[in-house]
Amino acid sequence: MRAPCSGPGARPTVLHLAQPVDGGVARVVADLVEAQVRDGYRAVVACPGGGLAEAASAAGAEALRWQAVREPGACLAAEVFAAARLVRRVRPDLVHLHSAKAGLAGRLAVRGKVPTVFQPHAWSFEAVRGSAAEAARAWERYAVRWTDRVLCVSESERRTGLRAGVRASWAVVHNGVRIAPGADAPGDGADPASRRPARRAGLAALRDVPPEAPLVVCVGRLCEQKGQELLLAAWPRIAARAPGARLALVGDGPYRRRLARLAPYGTVFAGDAQHVGPWYEAADVVVLPSRWEGMALMPLEAMACGRPVVVTDVGGARESLPPRLREPCLVPAGDVDALATAVARLLEDPLLCAELGAAARRHVRAEFDVRRAAARVALLYGELLAARSARTGGSAAGHRTGVRRVAVR
Repeated sequence: MRAPCSGPGARPTVLHLAQPVDGGVARVVADLVEAQVRDGYRAVVACPGGGLAEAASAAGAEALRWQAVREPGACLAAEVFAAARLVRRVRPDLVHLHSAKAGLAGRLAVRGKVPTVFQPHAWSFEAVRGSAAEAARAWERYAVRWTDRVLCVSESERRTGLRAGVRASWAVVHNGVRIAPGADAPGDGADPASRRPARRAGLAALRDVPPEAPLVVCVGRLCEQKGQELLLAAWPRIAARAPGARLALVGDGPYRRRLARLAPYGTVFAGDAQHVGPWYEAADVVVLPSRWEGMALMPLEAMACGRPVVVTDVGGARESLPPRLREPCLVPAGDVDALATAVARLLEDPLLCAELGAAARRHVRAEFDVRRAAARVALLYGELLAARSARTGGSAAGHRTGVRRVAVR
């Protein structure tokens, strides 16, 4: 291993190890490396390919292949070996591990020899039960010895780790979304209501949906975590109060067939979408009925588009919503009746929808700009690299480099 940023003017190298490669985690990683490239880092993303590799390359980062599956199993030894080989090849100044599998394989590969940040993006032990959950908690308690910071996306995610007995050095940086104007970017400055007809007309999956029909959109991987079957269970009560309302599920995943069997006639299964902004802008209400989260990106994106969101009270939800939305839009996790009531109330009252959407949009633009999140992560990197440099006698990363210092408010 080399000393961090050993030469005058050297760029610090950050190796991001990530699995999964789609959904909210991938968008968070892609936005982060884009900011890092812009600020003078050499950013390298190692992942199993897919949309994340494409987005990283488009942002100016190096994308390398790291073959890994989501679940731990027989492939783990090969994944650890491959991660160690990548570390030797890239020779990073800092390793940033995203989600459970990268956190497992990456820390076994690096073992603290390089400053290491682990970002759970929701804890692995929340996704399993029984002995598997206890094994996951035990691993997280053990692995902090090889972790310079555990980076959480919400204070509630940090508290969940503490309750599990994880005694780490913590940092909390909320997720952020793109605020700058752009044709397909959430939060792009156009009047949200004015976009709805055009967006619906431009989405082929909505060709059979009447343009005047109230539309509920749920964006997310079709899996247990995201809880789409709870929304389907609530739908008969929603439809009874909002006749003609239609539901669109945007995303793909292992629950696709199961949800198709549960879905009422007329439900739109849109599949994965490269650009989700048009779906938010086509919606009257956006819903995410998750069973667990760290801090979901989808509600922030929807609010940036001026849409009210109904979300379950899981990790990060309260922190992401403005006070005006917490009473009408935050429901207990797993409570189908409360979910149905909240969604139907909004569909019945377009003026309330517009008021809450405007409040949501102002809130996200003020508090959840992705540039602010990236700046806070950059400060965290600087602290870790300076601390490691002080211990090894090298020059502190970023002190004599091309990295642009960003003030954080």
